[in-house]
Amino acid sequence: MRVLVLALVGLLAVAATQVAAAPVSNIRMTKHNLSKDGGQTVRANATPTAGQSTTDQICVFCHTPHAASSGKSPLWNRATSAASTYTGYTSLSMDADGGAFQTDNTKGRPAGASLLCLSCHDGTIALGNLNVLNGRTPVIIDMVGGTADDKMPTGSGTTTGFTRVIGADLSNDHPISVTYNNALASADKELRPMNASQQHPISGQIGSILGIRSPGYKPLLPLAPTGTAGAGQVQCSTCHDPHLYDSADPNRKFLRANRLQVTAPTGGAFSEANDIICLACHDKMGTEWSNSAHANTSTASYAYTGAATTQRQFAAGTPVWKAACLNCHDTHTVAGARRLLREGTTSTATPKAGGKSAIEETCYQCHTAYNATTPPNVLTQSGTLTATTGVPNIKSEFGRPVRMPIKDADQGGGGNTTEVHDISDADFSETREKLGLLDKKNRHVECTDCHNPHRVIRNTKIDGSGVTTQRTHVAGGSAGSYTVESDGNVASGVLRGAWGVEPVDALLNGITDWPEAPTNYEVKKGVTGTGTARSSTWLTREYQLCFKCHSTYSNTAGSFPTLGHTGGTPSGTNGMTTYTNVAAEFAVNATDPPSTGTDQGEKGEGSNSPEDSASIEPIGSYPGNATTSNMTATTNVNHRSWHPVRWPTGRSRDERRMQATGGNFRAPFGTRVGTQTMHCSDCHGNATSWTQGTGPKLDQVQGPHGSEDYFLLKGSWSSSTSISSPGFCGNCHNPSASSGSGDDYAGSSGFNNSGEDGGGGHGNEHGGKACVKCHVAVPHGWRNKAFLVNLNCVGREAGATYTGCMNFSDNSATVAPYYQGATLRVKTWPASGNWSANKCGKGSSTARDWMRSVCDN
Repeated sequence: MRVLVLALVGLLAVAATQVAAAPVSNIRMTKHNLSKDGGQTVRANATPTAGQSTTDQICVFCHTPHAASSGKSPLWNRATSAASTYTGYTSLSMDADGGAFQTDNTKGRPAGASLLCLSCHDGTIALGNLNVLNGRTPVIIDMVGGTADDKMPTGSGTTTGFTRVIGADLSNDHPISVTYNNALASADKELRPMNASQQHPISGQIGSILGIRSPGYKPLLPLAPTGTAGAGQVQCSTCHDPHLYDSADPNRKFLRANRLQVTAPTGGAFSEANDIICLACHDKMGTEWSNSAHANTSTASYAYTGAATTQRQFAAGTPVWKAACLNCHDTHTVAGARRLLREGTTSTATPKAGGKSAIEETCYQCHTAYNATTPPNVLTQSGTLTATTGVPNIKSEFGRPVRMPIKDADQGGGGNTTEVHDISDADFSETREKLGLLDKKNRHVECTDCHNPHRVIRNTKIDGSGVTTQRTHVAGGSAGSYTVESDGNVASGVLRGAWGVEPVDALLNGITDWPEAPTNYEVKKGVTGTGTARSSTWLTREYQLCFKCHSTYSNTAGSFPTLGHTGGTPSGTNGMTTYTNVAAEFAVNATDPPSTGTDQGEKGEGSNSPEDSASIEPIGSYPGNATTSNMTATTNVNHRSWHPVRWPTGRSRDERRMQATGGNFRAPFGTRVGTQTMHCSDCHGNATSWTQGTGPKLDQVQGPHGSEDYFLLKGSWSSSTSISSPGFCGNCHNPSASSGSGDDYAGSSGFNNSGEDGGGGHGNEHGGKACVKCHVAVPHGWRNKAFLVNLNCVGREAGATYTGCMNFSDNSATVAPYYQGATLRVKTWPASGNWSANKCGKGSSTARDWMRSVCDN
């Protein structure tokens, strides 16, 4: 009988060498051949020590026709694991039953074939400890190549997912003993439902890709009937067949389907011939994954270097799109990592060895500096990031002096074992509490807070339109005619599939109400269609992403985190000690595009306002308040102002009294004045990522990852920022621009060079004066026009001490943050182009003399 079996195995081996197109059942050629003649590193000792045995048999290490372990099929020749309990994989986004091992849970152990595999792979039982051999029981076969006590060796890839001892802690291993059915697929949204009409390509039998085997029914990936009432469960044997041998791929890992992607993914039905095995279950919303930057062959074309392929056991030159899921995930990953992330820990070893969870380390495998002269690098790519080449170096961005708080020391205010942020579904949603609503120590970031790696695309716009090779946004919107909801601050493709919030703004009740806090937030998540309408249920605007952290969505009103807690900007910078409610600062009820061509900030100002509407505010500070002064279209017109992040301002060139061309806006914001919008990341990010007069640089990383300047700005902003030294404001504004004629304050910039009373030049006079003397120190949005402060009317925005409309007694405000360094007092608010010195001043003082004496201090 044994001779016949060996002869058949030999014939199979010959067949395998002749037909290498597909794996075959040939255990003799695999690492599971532990016989003394197997030729594997781990095998029976041909010259065993005294009292122990050897064998040339193959099947006996798992099976026996007699004296098999009771209740363990098929005819198991080993004891089950000595481990009394196992720790299973679990996560907040896992919808399957798992972790507690609901079957055989009296022992806290997985069930079925998984438990049998672990009788070797958990490292608790010697490989040669068998129930029976040649009629003798029990038997200890002397082994070589294992541990000192003949147990499963750790292997060369213990920390990187190579075949190895798995242990009893399965929290870093793919879930097993979990029920898989269509109800689970529906709840998860990214799992493939079972389809009984699919045909098995090899056997020709009718069956689904997933299912419980029965006579005449052989699905590609068999589920085990080990669940409640015989429900089908995922076990080790669902993905692995321990008998399989693939002469063309020695690193196949006994997988029943491809370890890597073979051809470009289509997002359609699972293809056994072409798709990576993971896609059999995890369809990742079909084309959302196949079109993503990590799967699309046109964007994920960079190849792994030789050293990187060796470490990962990929074929030489494997491109990113072929590695597919295995770029980021490892089904048996390093201990300490979450979500099966490859290299996702704080370990400094290469490859990783233990450590605490660090999601960003997985991303840094590829998104790091490329060094052409000092390999190894993970990917072979151009050393320069351009519109078409290079992988963005995000790791270096987070190494800048001011950065988003992503490092281990930022977790929980001192380095929690596990990151507090943790996604809860396929849309990467997180609770408000985990973002920091109740505990400021939760204020840190993970890459997955802003990016969904399964859906991210390289297009300029989130809907896939725009340039397909650019990895930045359309700053300010493209030139030409404006199309509602389709340009400007539409999020770029790198944010596709991320989630955020749209504030539901409160209406102002009076002049003391700025800033009005949103009354509610609409959560924007998922990708259920195309298009970029702000009203979409999915995220379409960059600010929606930012507002989920920089608002009362994840912060208690009046109790925002202290500046300097994380990120590198010290408390007290520009007089700021805490973060502010940015969503409230930008709050305004407006339209996109503007309903008319004039200033949207004037709406709701009273019966004399050119755009009267009681439903659209805001009201500015005295004396531009309709209840206190009689306003007309050209005098006493105060109103709200905001950078056009959420809404365009409506302030056209005519409204601003600007020239038809040129003016104080630099490109790309000078072509669509009044209707254009912008991104948060136009101001926040690395200064080298922006070219003055052009806009975003395609050869630099975009986004607020890190900066050399406080507040993550693209340039400095401080009490010394002025016309002469405009800092980051000068990226978009040209404060020295002039119309060449007009009164003291006329001209495209507000400061012309025609001279004050015929000489000197107002722009020259103010060239060295700090912007904050006249403009609000936190220039998101403001209660007055043109971000102008007014010490004649200070409200609750200056703190609890100041309510209503109070006259600030000092000549230089130190009330942080908005009035930091302010000196301006406004008597009358005129329309653009109608300013003159007597509009400003304190009491009955001569305005010009008073302003000079104060500003020179």
